[in-house]
Amino acid sequence: MTAFAEPPKDDYALIFLEDSDKPLPDKLNPNTRYAYFKTIARGGKSIIQSCKDMHLGRTVAYKSLRKELQDDPAEQRRLLREARVSAMLQHPNTVPTYELGRDNKGHYYFTMKLVHGYTLREVLEYRDRYDLTRLIDVIVQVAQALDYAHSHRVIHRDIKPDNILVGPFGEVLLLDWGLAKVWNADGGPGIAIDELSNQPDRTGRKQNTGMTGEGTLQGTITYMSPEQIRKDPDIDFRTDIFSLGAVLYEVLAGRPPVEAETVREAADLIQQRTPPPPSSVARMPIPPLLESVTMSCLAMAPEDRPADCGTLIRLLTEDWLAR
Repeated sequence: MTAFAEPPKDDYALIFLEDSDKPLPDKLNPNTRYAYFKTIARGGKSIIQSCKDMHLGRTVAYKSLRKELQDDPAEQRRLLREARVSAMLQHPNTVPTYELGRDNKGHYYFTMKLVHGYTLREVLEYRDRYDLTRLIDVIVQVAQALDYAHSHRVIHRDIKPDNILVGPFGEVLLLDWGLAKVWNADGGPGIAIDELSNQPDRTGRKQNTGMTGEGTLQGTITYMSPEQIRKDPDIDFRTDIFSLGAVLYEVLAGRPPVEAETVREAADLIQQRTPPPPSSVARMPIPPLLESVTMSCLAMAPEDRPADCGTLIRLLTEDWLAR
């Protein structure tokens, strides 16, 4: 969809009595529950399609693995964890998950709410449509989703403009929990999503599905914290605060905090130096409070960042225009 184009009228289907009162068949066939598939997004590992839920009469998003990865044990486990983490995190700023299942060939899929809107990446490309107050509100709502997730011992680990959706009715949704970090019930570290590709497969061979070309380093390097790049085993929620700070930096400065030609160069820059203040590269005046908060989030040492997302929310909701 072209950024800021009006969505087709079909995307906002009217509700009629004939649809809401349609009888449910006596025998339900799970293989015919979803119909009218249309691909709306295709990633390196998965495909998202819109389709009609014939039982409930609504259009949903249907996520499954790409054909060549459908039988990959690591990718299957990755999709299962994403679906379940998404389902267990029930917050206004996360996307509701509806169903987890297998298709008629036995391959995993899960369905979720289909939300129309634009990613923050698209919004920033057309930033004249959004003033700074509205953009900061988007960041605050993402921080609220993270505050909730962190309280449930879940780290997102892939915060970036492409994973933030801004809807037409004021919705702000944090997408894609595919790299989420969770712990064992006994407090042990468990296995991180990006470590799944380093686990032996059924033949005993280790798999390598790194998205960035740096082994099993997963995600988008520009928004990663130094500890995520180092793959520190004791990584905690403050990595998300760093990544959200990198997004906030881009909102203020009009460019990411790190610009590099290669992944390795970007990784070295993130680990070795703090980026210049947004005011030194921005084309507009930057409120001092917002600049201070941004640079605090981007501190290389986790202990120098805001203590938690609750603290970050309080700072971002102060009257930064008057300071």
